[in-house]
Amino acid sequence: MISIQQMQYILVLSEEQQFQRASEKCFVTQPTLSMQLKKAENTLGNAIFDRSTTPLELTPFGVMLLPIVRDILSEYGRISDLTDKQKGEYRERVRIGIIPTIADYMIPDLFNKWKSVLTGVQLTIEEMKTEDVLVALDQKKIDVGILAGPVNDPKLRTSVLFDEEILAFVPESNAKEVTTEDLENHHPWLLTSGNCLRTQMIHFCSLNKETDEWNYEGGNMNLLKQMVEMNGGYTLIPERAVPEKTKAYKRIRSAIGEIPARQIIALSPNRSSKWGSIEQIIRSVQHEYAGKKNVEDLKLLSWD
Repeated sequence: MISIQQMQYILVLSEEQQFQRASEKCFVTQPTLSMQLKKAENTLGNAIFDRSTTPLELTPFGVMLLPIVRDILSEYGRISDLTDKQKGEYRERVRIGIIPTIADYMIPDLFNKWKSVLTGVQLTIEEMKTEDVLVALDQKKIDVGILAGPVNDPKLRTSVLFDEEILAFVPESNAKEVTTEDLENHHPWLLTSGNCLRTQMIHFCSLNKETDEWNYEGGNMNLLKQMVEMNGGYTLIPERAVPEKTKAYKRIRSAIGEIPARQIIALSPNRSSKWGSIEQIIRSVQHEYAGKKNVEDLKLLSWD
């Protein structure tokens, strides 16, 4: 069997895809890293990386091996945690990945509460696009992901946090509500690719972005609102990201009367030694945003 150290080298090399960067991250020389990888491949009787590609790619055997390596290293880490607990030196680390359109309001609302509830826990929060959250969960780089659902993955536990309506920001319209047909002659302002709200807006409003001759796409909802105010048009905003509801924010309906909404979920591994802390995070979010009255005709949008 290959050693834990060799597994760690394989994992880092799969992430860095280049010997020099991987060796620097592992604090060893390139020849040492290469030699340990070769020993691991000889032990297993199969090549793990295709050295003819730039950047390095996993072989078919390596693709099958990597999830096993991650699981073993995760379990090995639990042994280290147990040892630290016995010594009284253990401090749990919980890592949250959260998409920007939720982070905009959730972090200011709940950061201090999380600090007070998760005493003795080292909490790390990182903004990520939806696909990056899913990759980070698969690679065990985060312990919980907060994003817009649905996500169907048997390896992950899904906890529904809340539903929220999506509003149209249309300052130039005097109507109390707008329909997707009303917005057909208004310029749409979109988040950058990889943001699920962008995909939801394109689908719900039936947008064809290829016909635009001019455009700006941003990663910040506040900047998009400024572009709308300066240049006209519209963008879609989650209701909880609205600091103060004015006439510029309007309910939007589809041609058949559906109101767009999204479901916010938390994803975590089915097996996690940190479930106690993860559950506290989930319960705090559910409690913070509970009590929203149900709206008829809500249409939960998919981000894919």
